[in-house]
Amino acid sequence: VPVSACAALHGLRDAGQLRQGQQVLTIGAGGGDGTFAVQLAKAFGAAATGVCSPAKAELVRTIGADHVIDYTRGDFAGGGRRYDLILDIAGNNPLPRLRRALAPDGTLIIAGGEGGGPLIGGGDRQLRASLLSPFTRQKLRGLMSAEHAEDLRDLRELIEAGKVTPAIDRTYALGEAAEAIRRLHAGQARGKLVITVQEEDS
Repeated sequence: VPVSACAALHGLRDAGQLRQGQQVLTIGAGGGDGTFAVQLAKAFGAAATGVCSPAKAELVRTIGADHVIDYTRGDFAGGGRRYDLILDIAGNNPLPRLRRALAPDGTLIIAGGEGGGPLIGGGDRQLRASLLSPFTRQKLRGLMSAEHAEDLRDLRELIEAGKVTPAIDRTYALGEAAEAIRRLHAGQARGKLVITVQEEDS
């Protein structure tokens, strides 16, 4: 919760200025940050669409998404639907493609990134979005997130009210941590992975 849910909260509520009734698209909806983003969008009264792999589609439906797009079979930018707010967590969609799915006055939040050059790595799209944003009605922003006590209190209230629940894929013993990390890096984790640490008997 402190890292992933805070990142989703900052992306939607703070950077995205999410309002009730908006259409929200989360790319990477089946991962750790994405599962929180879908639930938060619904908790704030928005209509939530999630983009994910077929293996994660059922999870994304279960956590409350109104629509689920399997990226192997559907194109979120090609169906004519436009979104008020797009939170891109997956990190490899070109900026022009993201903008095609965005409403003319919508907001795009790019969280993290993959690939990129040797100097700024995955921050390339965030930098280009920030440079382009002043010249378009669309608001194009990168996301840098840090945890704050007030955010954690807000998230605790949502969790205690049953509006947000951490999605746990699998639990691993400490000795299996390498396997868990391999699953995470392969993009196979549905939600979060948990490592259990047990104290040894003295």
